[in-house]
Amino acid sequence: MSRQCWRRREFVRVGGLGAAGLAAGLAGGRAGAGGGSAFRLATFSTEVTPPLGHPCMGGGIAPVQRVGDPLYARGFVLQGTDAPVVLVAVDWCEIRNDAYEGWRGALAAAAQTEPGHVLVSSVHQHDAPVADLTAQRILAEHKCAGSICLLDFHEQAVTRVAEAAREALRHPRPITHLGLGQAKVERVASNRRFFRPDGQLSYGRTSATKDPDAHAAPEGTIDPWLKTLSFWDGDRPVAALSCYATHPMSYYGKGEVSSDFVGLARQRRQADDPAVFQIYASGCSGNVTAGKYNDGSPENRPVLRDAIYQGLVGAWQATQRQRLNSIAFRKVPLRLLPRQSPGFTPEDLRRRLGQESPPFQQCLAALGLSWRQRVEAGQVIDVPALDFGGAHLLLLPAESYVEFQLFAQESRPDSFVVVLGYGECAPGYIPIERAWGEQDENLRDWCWVAPGAEPRMRGVIRAALMSKARL
Repeated sequence: MSRQCWRRREFVRVGGLGAAGLAAGLAGGRAGAGGGSAFRLATFSTEVTPPLGHPCMGGGIAPVQRVGDPLYARGFVLQGTDAPVVLVAVDWCEIRNDAYEGWRGALAAAAQTEPGHVLVSSVHQHDAPVADLTAQRILAEHKCAGSICLLDFHEQAVTRVAEAAREALRHPRPITHLGLGQAKVERVASNRRFFRPDGQLSYGRTSATKDPDAHAAPEGTIDPWLKTLSFWDGDRPVAALSCYATHPMSYYGKGEVSSDFVGLARQRRQADDPAVFQIYASGCSGNVTAGKYNDGSPENRPVLRDAIYQGLVGAWQATQRQRLNSIAFRKVPLRLLPRQSPGFTPEDLRRRLGQESPPFQQCLAALGLSWRQRVEAGQVIDVPALDFGGAHLLLLPAESYVEFQLFAQESRPDSFVVVLGYGECAPGYIPIERAWGEQDENLRDWCWVAPGAEPRMRGVIRAALMSKARL
């Protein structure tokens, strides 16, 4: 089924798009469905569209001037583990530092669980908010012109999402089976890194580019598979979580809020069968964009949307169902060191807050100082994983490079490994070591971690995905 060798046991192949077609393709009918299940799932969705004037991409592009399509936080609460697990994918660019803790705390209170059992992943559209409350307060204290987020709006959004989760728990569904499916996505993802015809190395393949060399060069290192992990009540699908690794932008920076091509594909897939709750999350794609196949024209957004949609359909048609007998939750602490190179020391960051600095440079400095405060306080990044027996779900932080996702899959070839990126986003880009040596130009800003992150990341990935025999 793929280059991976994840095992198949008690699988039933499903096909078709609607509930009727799925039921017809399943042997065993409703066996095991209903109240006897040890696991229950409650799904929730809430709009989190920012108001007019709200900064986008942390103040790096035009603020909100109009809404092309609304943004949502979509997630579930899974009951039946040692403590309930909450997962939410948010149509925002990033959620960082104390804002991230705020999301986890509010959702934990709503689900009566621990903050460490809450998985928050930003989908990472750029015409959308970056949330970092400490950084915004730093800007206010220094009377900076730059602005990252509106504190009142953030509080209102978190409250709405937590209330939606609380309300959803009034009507959870029994979950008896897990579905595993994947399909290749064609003509979307490409690595930022490519070679020009004269042999010159470039990391400049952005989300949208008119550079003919970037279009002509091979895709480079990507994960071509869109993976879907679905939850079933007997033969009835309840929810599907899909993940694919690419920056999710077609065109942006014009002040039009949009969930972009991945959100529009999710919306179209949801319309296929409203009874199956759809969640989309971005994989580890700090160094993966649509740049090979995207010139930034508005007409290309529906083309990319349709490619993702076809991947969602293909993964669903390839889904195989297995009985869900156990779920194990693990959380591994990750310590990443702050960057100390020129421009990133505390003194340099504070200097960039000065009135003479451009507003976005002030925002970048405040984001860096917010991250350093967290590190200096001894706080770690949680790397959580769910082990379903034959499948794993892993959340990695920030703009992790795709090589970490591929490494996670290689670490458990016996399992169907779904990797979400953009968890705690405070570190910014988390590159592999080669990128430093090759002077990846993306690391000139939006990267607040020191070289040496790769072995630390590999270590926590191994620990989070370790087999039960080693627990």
